Amino acid sequence: MHFDIITLFPKMFSAITDEGVIARGIKKSLLSVNTWQLRDFSVNKYRNIDAPPYGGGGGMVMQVKPIRDCISKIKQKTINTTVVYLSPQGEKLDNKLVVELSELESLTLLCGRYEGIDERVIENDIDREISIGDYVISGGELGAMVLIDAVSRQIPGVLGNQESLNDSFVDGLLDYPHYTRPEKIDGQSVPEILLNGHQAKINVWRTEQAERNTYKKRPDLLKSR
Repeated sequence: MHFDIITLFPKMFSAITDEGVIARGIKKSLLSVNTWQLRDFSVNKYRNIDAPPYGGGGGMVMQVKPIRDCISKIKQKTINTTVVYLSPQGEKLDNKLVVELSELESLTLLCGRYEGIDERVIENDIDREISIGDYVISGGELGAMVLIDAVSRQIPGVLGNQESLNDSFVDGLLDYPHYTRPEKIDGQSVPEILLNGHQAKINVWRTEQAERNTYKKRPDLLKSR
């Protein structure tokens, strides 16, 4: 799986490419991540890529030409790429969408800043708008990192233990409780069923606990099952 990232802050992505799951996937040649400094596509000597909005108002808007030229350059190198704009107005990222994205050859992620990007880019150059939640953050970089991490986990071989894919939200439920050594601590013990080695009964218990956990913490998820 290949990711191209259009950003004003390429160094931010070292947080995921140098450590953890993404770094291991890159080392195994299962993932590749390439950042593009949008200012390299500026049309003026000051390397500006933004301008005041028409109609007035505060803030600045990212211009069409630098973004369009960058996307064009990427498409010359990666033909079958899907261009995603990280935006609070986009479809919400959930596990179903993560799995869908993981089946693509390549993703180009546009990280907005300031007041956003010129609408003409969204209308003509963007394939999908995606949001990581109903809130606003300072830029699309953190959203892009979340998306990359979630999608990368779905690529076969990236995770050392594929059972990790069975975490919360995979089947519409939150995860079941987990326990490890010691068996007893501060007067609390690990549930007896987890100690008896009967895997079928353990699986039933885990499903029941996942349903109970979901009902208690996220009952809204049960309505869509």
